[in-house]
Amino acid sequence: MKKASRQYSMRRKNGFCVAFAAMLFALCASASAQHPKKLIRIGYLVSSDAATASVSIEGIRLALRELGYVEGQNIAIEYRYAEGKDDRSSELAAELVRLKPDIILVSGGTLGWVRPVMNATKTIPIIMTGAGADPVRAGLVESLARPGGNVTGITNVMEELTGKQLELFKEAVPKLARVAFLYDPARPTNLRRAKELLPPAARGLGLTVRSWEVRDGDEFEIVFAAISKERPNGLLVSAGPLTFANGKRIASFAIKQRLPSMYGRRQDVEAGGFMSYGADITDSYRRVAIYVDRILKGAKAADLPIEQPKKFELVLNLKTAKQIGLVIPPNVLARADRVIR
Repeated sequence: MKKASRQYSMRRKNGFCVAFAAMLFALCASASAQHPKKLIRIGYLVSSDAATASVSIEGIRLALRELGYVEGQNIAIEYRYAEGKDDRSSELAAELVRLKPDIILVSGGTLGWVRPVMNATKTIPIIMTGAGADPVRAGLVESLARPGGNVTGITNVMEELTGKQLELFKEAVPKLARVAFLYDPARPTNLRRAKELLPPAARGLGLTVRSWEVRDGDEFEIVFAAISKERPNGLLVSAGPLTFANGKRIASFAIKQRLPSMYGRRQDVEAGGFMSYGADITDSYRRVAIYVDRILKGAKAADLPIEQPKKFELVLNLKTAKQIGLVIPPNVLARADRVIR
C-alpha cells in the first residue's frame, strides 16, 4: 500500500510539473505576442508620381521580400511623391526625417534629390537607388569606395553611356544621321550631356545632334512641333522625372513621326519607345535591397562602397519598329537582352 501511495504521489508531482511548464510556455508566448519585434520603418522619397514610380517601387519591394523584409509584416514604408516638382524636395525630405525612419531611400533620377535629405539629417542612413551622376563630383561623398557620411547606394553612369547609346542607336538604325536630343536643362547631368558629351560622341559616329530643352509638361507640344519641322531621323531622350512622367507622350509623338527613339530605361521601351540601353534595373533593385539588409544588420553607410551598375541591358520593341516601318538588323536583334513583341 505504501509503494502504491508513493507511485500515486509521484504521478501527481510529475503531472503538476508538466502543467506548470505548460503554463510558463503559454505565459511566455503571450508575452512575446504582446511585445513583437520592432517594426522597421523605411522612408522612400520619389521625385515622380506614384504611377510613374510603380515599376521601380515594386521591384525594390520584391527584392526586399527575397531577403525576408515584407511590407506590412516586419517593415513599413512611408512614401513621399514629388510628382516631378523639384521645389518640393526639401519639404518632403523634412517630412520623412520627422518620422524617424531607420533608412531613407531616394529615387530622384539625379543627385539633386539626395542633397535635401542630407540637409535634413546627418544620422539616418540614406540609400541612393540609382542617381544618374557622380556623387563625388557633386560633393555628396568623399569617395565611391568610402563615402564617409550617411549616404551610400547605387549611382548610374548615364554620362558614360552617352557614346555607347549613340553607337547602338546607329547600329539599330543604319540610316541614322540627324538626332534630336530631348532633355530637361534643370538637370546638371543632362546639361553636361548636351553641351560636352554628345557633340564629340556624335562626330565620331558621323552624326549630327541638335539638343532641345523642355522644362515642364506644358512645353512638350511646342518642342514636338519644332522637332517635326527639323525632320531628324532619330530621337534621344534624357533621363529624369519630367521625361519619365511623360514617357508615353514622348513615345506616341515618336511613333506618329515614324521616328526611332532611344532611352536609358527599359520602362520607356515598354511604354512604346523603340529601344533602350542602360543599367539592368532588376539587378539594381537587388543591389538596393542588399544595402538595406546590410545597414539593418549593423553596417554603416559611411563604410559601404557606392556601386555603379554591374549589368546593362539592351531592350528593343519590335512592335514599335513595325509601326515606324523599321527593320532591325539581325546582328542587333541577336544582341538584345530583351525583345518586346
